[in-house]
Amino acid sequence: MIFKILYYFFFSFITYTPFSYANDHVPNIIGTWVGKNDTVSEQRGFRSWEKKVEILEQNGRRFKGSFSYTDGTKNFFGVIHPDNQTITWVASNSRGYNLGKILSKNRISACYVESGIDATAGCADLTRK
Repeated sequence: MIFKILYYFFFSFITYTPFSYANDHVPNIIGTWVGKNDTVSEQRGFRSWEKKVEILEQNGRRFKGSFSYTDGTKNFFGVIHPDNQTITWVASNSRGYNLGKILSKNRISACYVESGIDATAGCADLTRK
């Protein structure tokens, strides 16, 4: 009987520990991220270009930054989800949003989607400089 109790206690401790550890160690994504951006839209068709994203500030799971594109520069703010892999960000002067994944310490994906008259979808594979 005592071995059964110890077994359940030990098993519960082992399975609980990694999840609480992961949630306490939010990845640092501050830096300059560059890479190829591939998009498609009704108006512009298929396009590819180099994208540069700068994440300038991070406080826990929240972050702020900016990126440049053909029409100028946009500031954005976002969050790292509790899984410590998924990221989402938005810009106040944009109709779409970015969904991404932290692929490794120095690599993220960032996919932008926008619906409506200027509908666009695209993804960038970005590496930290």
